[in-house]
Amino acid sequence: MGRIGPTEIILIIVLILLLFGGRKIPELMRGLGKGMKEFKDAQKDDNADKP
Repeated sequence: MGRIGPTEIILIIVLILLLFGGRKIPELMRGLGKGMKEFKDAQKDDNADKP
């Protein structure tokens, strides 16, 4: 119970394709990647500031 199997993953991917369309997905992934990079950089900066 609570595990995500291959059927659920496929269903999620299909729903994302239906909601955003094929053209928007690379743009969304690019934005997600930039956001994750900024978050990691901010964490590194925060850890560097601590004595």
